[in-house]
Amino acid sequence: MSDRRVVLCTVARAEDADRIADQLVERRLAACVNVLPGVRSVYRWRGRVERDEEHLLVIKTTAHRFEALRDEIVRLHPYDVPEIVALTIEAGHRPYLDWLDASCSDGEPA
Repeated sequence: MSDRRVVLCTVARAEDADRIADQLVERRLAACVNVLPGVRSVYRWRGRVERDEEHLLVIKTTAHRFEALRDEIVRLHPYDVPEIVALTIEAGHRPYLDWLDASCSDGEPA
């Protein structure tokens, strides 16, 4: 199994998406965060079906960094229950995967 992850997280406001993305990359918890505006979410919350416009954060990280990344998202996120879903990266372009690993390490900057 791969040690790399794609983590999905949604947030309502662009400012929150940018703040979370900046902190995750700055703290080397993520190599990259793509912020996709205009995501329509339909979900059940407190017994009702809700519909909201959100921003989707597509976060690239390593398994080693996931717990700290999750804790940081929970700390920074305005939602009571933020979406934090990790998917394993099974394969990819070797130079990109090497860059991802280096960007999430405590060593020299990538």
